[in-house]
Amino acid sequence: MPNTRARLLVVLVVLCGFLCGSPAAGAPPAAGATAVPGSLWFDGSPLTVRDGRFTDAHGREVVLRGYNVSGETKLEENGGLPFASVADARKSATALRALGGGNTVRFLLSWAHAEPARGRVDTAYLAAATAQMGAFLDAGIRVYPDFHQDLHSRHLFDPDSWYTGDGAPKWVVDAGDYPDEFCGVCPFWGQNITQNEAVKRASYDFWHNARGVQDAFLTTAEKTMAYVRQHLTPGQFAGLAGFDPYNEPHPGLLAPGQTSRTWERDVLWPFYERFRARMDAAGWQAKPAFVEPNLFWNANLDFQRQEGGLLDAGRLGPRYVLNTHFYDQKAISGVFMWGKADDGQYAGDFGAVRDRAAAAGTPGIVSEFGHPLSGTVSDKAPTVLKAMYQALDSRLPGARWWADPAASGPVLSGTQWQWDIYHGRHHEPMNGNPGKVLTAGDAWNDEDLSAVRLDDDGTAVLRQDARLLDRVYPSATAGATLAFTYEDRSRDGSTTLTWNPVPASLPDVARLVGSGQYALLLWRSDGGPAPTELHLPASFPASVTTVVSDLGTAHAPPAYTPATPVGVAPEPGGTGARRLLLTTPDSGVPHFALVTNGATAPSAGLLAAARAELTAWAARTVS
Repeated sequence: MPNTRARLLVVLVVLCGFLCGSPAAGAPPAAGATAVPGSLWFDGSPLTVRDGRFTDAHGREVVLRGYNVSGETKLEENGGLPFASVADARKSATALRALGGGNTVRFLLSWAHAEPARGRVDTAYLAAATAQMGAFLDAGIRVYPDFHQDLHSRHLFDPDSWYTGDGAPKWVVDAGDYPDEFCGVCPFWGQNITQNEAVKRASYDFWHNARGVQDAFLTTAEKTMAYVRQHLTPGQFAGLAGFDPYNEPHPGLLAPGQTSRTWERDVLWPFYERFRARMDAAGWQAKPAFVEPNLFWNANLDFQRQEGGLLDAGRLGPRYVLNTHFYDQKAISGVFMWGKADDGQYAGDFGAVRDRAAAAGTPGIVSEFGHPLSGTVSDKAPTVLKAMYQALDSRLPGARWWADPAASGPVLSGTQWQWDIYHGRHHEPMNGNPGKVLTAGDAWNDEDLSAVRLDDDGTAVLRQDARLLDRVYPSATAGATLAFTYEDRSRDGSTTLTWNPVPASLPDVARLVGSGQYALLLWRSDGGPAPTELHLPASFPASVTTVVSDLGTAHAPPAYTPATPVGVAPEPGGTGARRLLLTTPDSGVPHFALVTNGATAPSAGLLAAARAELTAWAARTVS
């Protein structure tokens, strides 16, 4: 979480405008395909890792985008579950797809509630969690569960403490006989990681399996995974992307002579290998583990960064995915970055994730990123989040993208922190203290990062600019992505942020796009029958959606059929979300597609001129 790192630093210094084709359009459903509403013949296949990419059964390169669901799991008010009911989970899933544009969630689980007494797994908790996962899977949203923890456990903290944690059960803490929690001069909760002796010792004990606590966790994890597999339908289980074993690992204490890197090598990685074996035993053999390095490996302040990134683990793919978090510690501190984020702000930070994942032969995913939406640094949120999404899309600043798109790098997967429909409506007695009931924000350590809330009518509404969150992205590419960019035109107050304008050297493309949003994908085909697909935000209704591609041009594209090079269709799940589908039978051929909502009635001449400009530009810049 952001304050886990950044707050420490301060002290240290819907529906669309028309109906698309029938869900049955195209080839017949493949064997074992899901019954998710709106599914087409190529939907619903399991996700695997191949050649350093997420891929589906058709060999398409898959990008996971979405949110963490949710910080509510850290609280006691709903028994360590993200939702009070399956109905609420369905409401959240529908909104996440239709308003937030997500195709994936990181689904938080609580060890404390899964194993409330040593050796006793609470099947009622697992049943409720599995049913809530099913609500997202039935909406066509992929899920990767996460056994979450922060500061080891809430049971380390006194009822009158300033702070709280989550993760380990009470029996783990009781067995440890830890000192009374005390952090000294710690006005921010993340300082407990390195200054609270109870947290440090408890973390150390977990990693070194004191009293068999790690064994117990792994056994519970295996039983949890087995239960989930047995109680989801085969189609739902196909939608599980993998499992995140442990949130934001940190050694607590290093042994004499040990470094962060050797701790990863000698302690953390063997834990991941043990977890991987439990996944296999539970029937998750074909799904990857989403493994996180030391949480400080990619800190964006030199004096806090610790060497790591699972450097000594060798090639991770296909059984492991490099999973990391990123929060701008400088921006959140209020000290180390006075202004706002700008074009290319995080190109280097996210470039490091791309490079580390490539070296490990596996995809990279940024499973947490975000910024506070209230408080003294919340004015930075619109620019910080825009810059983070820009860095997920491409490793280049917008100012350089058109000149050298081939250097764009792979499109990164990511899940923003967080998506909590109960934001601002909590009722959480902090650390069980009835005299300290939290209701505001995320109701956890003064955090406020949820992108969504419920209005007074119980309707889910966004707390951030829809143009920022509901984005065009290549959810599945039939071949290899060569470059991608998206200019969202999101706003900072009344100011529209345009960091990647169409260059003056492409006047007809610039005229077509105008002041609208646009995305541009370049890819090399692989000859597969399944189409390339891009998510279409709600801001791209039929009447203003224009596509210019070497495959053809279209204003208000027609419904998808296998014989239609450029078409649209609903996204699976019946939420009203749509996608652009691009079909080509060739292999090894570069293609491009620009999609924009900037033109209401472009002429055939303008479409042809823009296509000619893009064709020449692509030939010059991408081989």
